[in-house]
Amino acid sequence: MLKGNIVAKSPSPTDKHVGARVRMRRLMLGLSQEKLADGLGLTFQQVQKYEKGANRISAGRLQRIAEVLGVPVAFFFAPDDTQKSSPSGSVDVEFSFLQTEGALRLARAYARIKQPALRLKLLRLTEAIAGE
Repeated sequence: MLKGNIVAKSPSPTDKHVGARVRMRRLMLGLSQEKLADGLGLTFQQVQKYEKGANRISAGRLQRIAEVLGVPVAFFFAPDDTQKSSPSGSVDVEFSFLQTEGALRLARAYARIKQPALRLKLLRLTEAIAGE
């Protein structure tokens, strides 16, 4: 698409993927966008743009993000496991839901439940609510 004489670029699939991986790791660590931005010397709005893939992350900045988030740079380019299929052709369990803060909180709380019987009851309740 054109804006005046300048071509407006859409985010590439790679930019979106890298941004999603930044978001996923940030949420795994329980960091807010503000905390990550502080560690990078940026505004939280810039972190938002990176996570959406709206702004491309330079190599140097990606290295710094990797340091702050405690992962190798290659982490951001790892394949998206949500697209894998089983041999039968059905889609495997999707883990992209873990990119949402609520799902991470739920998974962390579930992991803290010590009684196996209670975990099983919660699993069955969740499956019933989901309609399985």
